[in-house]
Amino acid sequence: MYIILGATGHVGSAVAETLLTKGERVTVVTRDPAKSDQWKQKGAEVAVADVHDVKRLRQVFQTGKRLFLLNPPASPDTDTVAEEKRSLTSIMAAVEGSDFEKIVAQSTYGAHDGEGVGDLGVLYEMEQKLSESRIPFSVVRGAYYMSNWDWFLQTAEKEGKIYSLYPADFKLPMIAPQDLGQFAAQLLTEAVERTGLYYVEGPETYAPADVANAFAETLGKPVETVVIPRTEWIPYLRNSGFSQKAAEAMAAMTDVTFEEKFEVSDSPFRGDITLRDYVAALVRAEV
Repeated sequence: MYIILGATGHVGSAVAETLLTKGERVTVVTRDPAKSDQWKQKGAEVAVADVHDVKRLRQVFQTGKRLFLLNPPASPDTDTVAEEKRSLTSIMAAVEGSDFEKIVAQSTYGAHDGEGVGDLGVLYEMEQKLSESRIPFSVVRGAYYMSNWDWFLQTAEKEGKIYSLYPADFKLPMIAPQDLGQFAAQLLTEAVERTGLYYVEGPETYAPADVANAFAETLGKPVETVVIPRTEWIPYLRNSGFSQKAAEAMAAMTDVTFEEKFEVSDSPFRGDITLRDYVAALVRAEV
């Protein structure tokens, strides 16, 4: 049995669906009972549990042999770092009482030690906690999620604009969540002995201007990139619904990427989904 955390999100759902198409037995963990039926219809078992409930989560973990570990992102109107550290502590406490033979954990480009680097520090802590456990594990460091642009579909449609903290021509590695999920599912099904740190990105690098062009092509209308100056990052994020601490964390993570202060691989595993294809599918899903 494969236990999947984060199955209601982009990457976790892709992991679960990939495994199900292979005929594997899957239990998805969700805290929302209303989302149970859709997974049951796909052939999955469903465990309703809050990641902060260590006892309940440990019970769920004891029903499986392999775990896809995704620390759920906190709502941006909270202290995201504090909330994500709290959920990570609960998940790892539940892992300690499990009998897993293998774990595949979702991390990100730029994960590193240090305070004031937002989720990058939390995910690095996750990696370190796994290295201290007795369980064989792999870490998948994904590039910048293409799904981070999802919420600009509305502004692209209504205003003909997307907004970016990066310069319009700033190229960075991106990855479609579906490709990440399929890669993680592959690692989960392989031999216990296959472990390690894996970097995964899409077929090429992209800039915010490329995102605007992809929306323009799919929507059939001009779409421009509005660049938010660095001095306005936090006010912009606050106006977008982020708490002060969450805005500071996001600005810090953006700065790490902007200054290219992160490790990359000379030979990352590459997904197949292009930015253009991802945006086209996003628009179709909204029709």
